[in-house]
Amino acid sequence: MNTESRQLAIKNLKGSDEKLRVAWMLKNMEKNKTFSYLSEKSSAGEKVKLLKQLKDDYENYRYEWRNNPKLAIKNKLIGEKFNNSEIKPLCIDIEVASVCDLACPHCYRQFISTPDKIMSKELAFKLIDQASEMKVPSMKFNWRGEPLLNPSLPEIIDYAKQKGVLETIINTNATKLDKKMSENIINSGLDLLIYSFDGGTKKSYEKMRPGRFKKNNFEEIYNNIKSFGELKKKMRSSFPRTKIQMVLTDDTFNEQEKYFDLFKDIVDDVSVKQYTERGGKISDIGEEYLKKSTTHHKSITKKFLDIKKINPDSEVMRDPDGSVYISKGRMPCEQPYQRMLITYDGRVSMCCYDWGSMHPVGYVDELAIKMGEQSYEEVKKKADLKIKGFELMNLELPKIFNNPKKEVKTIEEIWFGKSINHVRTKHSKNALEEIKICKSCPFKETYNWEKIN
Repeated sequence: MNTESRQLAIKNLKGSDEKLRVAWMLKNMEKNKTFSYLSEKSSAGEKVKLLKQLKDDYENYRYEWRNNPKLAIKNKLIGEKFNNSEIKPLCIDIEVASVCDLACPHCYRQFISTPDKIMSKELAFKLIDQASEMKVPSMKFNWRGEPLLNPSLPEIIDYAKQKGVLETIINTNATKLDKKMSENIINSGLDLLIYSFDGGTKKSYEKMRPGRFKKNNFEEIYNNIKSFGELKKKMRSSFPRTKIQMVLTDDTFNEQEKYFDLFKDIVDDVSVKQYTERGGKISDIGEEYLKKSTTHHKSITKKFLDIKKINPDSEVMRDPDGSVYISKGRMPCEQPYQRMLITYDGRVSMCCYDWGSMHPVGYVDELAIKMGEQSYEEVKKKADLKIKGFELMNLELPKIFNNPKKEVKTIEEIWFGKSINHVRTKHSKNALEEIKICKSCPFKETYNWEKIN
């Protein structure tokens, strides 16, 4: 396979991931642990009906994921109109661990103070109970940290499957994916496991993903991922579906071929994606990239910018195939119509790019109210003192842009509450930049891109 065809294969995998994911889940629904739990005491006829229902529910969930935001914005479903629309969260992200064992230079954790905490099993169960009452179809058990650092994770996933959650997801760096954890994850019924592995070579991977407390090792993590696939086959388990993804930087862009070759036989999906600013800077990954990018920007975009009368400081994006895009402005975001994110202590955040939880929209547990900013301050102090594991961090405390009433509410009450509906109202009027956290959001899907080469 030549370079062009391999890059096309990667791009096609990335582009068709949604279709592949849906088709695979429908094919394997009978082996889904949710079906197993719900059908335990059912007759043969009841099992057939239940299986069909779960397949329909999953297809509807993925359809609504794509279409609910467009529908809500088009029809200006805000305030009471939204609350009466029966649009529910399609995914609840539960931060089972806010601590991470890596110190990636492009990660916001190196710049914005983030708690080093583990969510209690009791709180996780409480949130699953509330989500299942709303019939939320999907749950992701991570956000700002490494989920495998929570020893209760397999039990939490299993509980979600017992409560009828159709799709459970984790994103992991695989550092803690030893044989025991692998067995427990497979047995838990996890549906989708996403690996973050940035680099097609040892040099670029270890530069992009350095260890926080000890040196991270390319071979060790690669073998963890490979061994997981082998163990899954040995246990004759279809689940979880596995996907691996790499962010494109100047170091990794030319390694797409190698990356594809490394993983095409040991995971279900190989994916690459554009670099998204996460608090760090491109220069932190490679000074040469910044210099080349600036030159490239000036040479390719000057005429385009002049003709279109676009600000020369507009966002620029490079696709996996090398195409360059420039932003003509922002579009309404889909996240307030799809998901909610809950921190380790029960603070509810507006979206997955609010890394400092700077725009909370409510509280589902007393712990978040009690802790306030304490856990963020603790980490900053350790970074200031350059304690082991904090040496590379240059932290600022998150600025809080929203202060909802300090009272415990349910997931449902917050979803239909005043704070998040205010955000939806601004987005429906294309005034998202009036929301402070939205104004600086790097989420690529919120930009109106135009190809310029």
